[in-house]
Amino acid sequence: MLSAQHRLRDGRDFTAAVRSPRSVRTGNRRMVVHVNPAETREGQSPRVGFVVSKAVGNAVVRTRTKRVLRALMRERLVVLPSGLDVVVRANPAAAGVDSATLGADLDRLLPAALHKLATRARERK
Repeated sequence: MLSAQHRLRDGRDFTAAVRSPRSVRTGNRRMVVHVNPAETREGQSPRVGFVVSKAVGNAVVRTRTKRVLRALMRERLVVLPSGLDVVVRANPAAAGVDSATLGADLDRLLPAALHKLATRARERK
C-alpha cells in the first residue's frame, strides 16, 4: 500500500499528469508511464496514480494488476525526484503478467521518462 502522501487521488491531478504540455510519457505493450513536474508541489513527495481500464480484464484482473503495480511503485519511490506526479496506465497486455516482468518494464520506463523530462527542461533553458 502506498501512503496517502504518495497517492494521486483527484481526477484533476490525473488529467494534469496525463495531458499537461509539460508532462512526458513513455511506454511499451504492457504499460504507459506519464510523468508531470508539478511546480506547485516543488519539494513535496512524489505522487503516483494508476489507471487500469476495463479493457485489461474483469474486476478481479484489474484489481490484481493495480495491486502488483502499486507494490512495484512503492519500491521505486526512492528514485523519483520530489514534486513529480506519475501516472501508470496498464494496457490490456499487462493482464496476467507476472510481477517480475512488470517490474522490469517499470525499471526501463521510469528512467526513460525521467530522462525525457530532464532533456525537455534543458531545452527550455
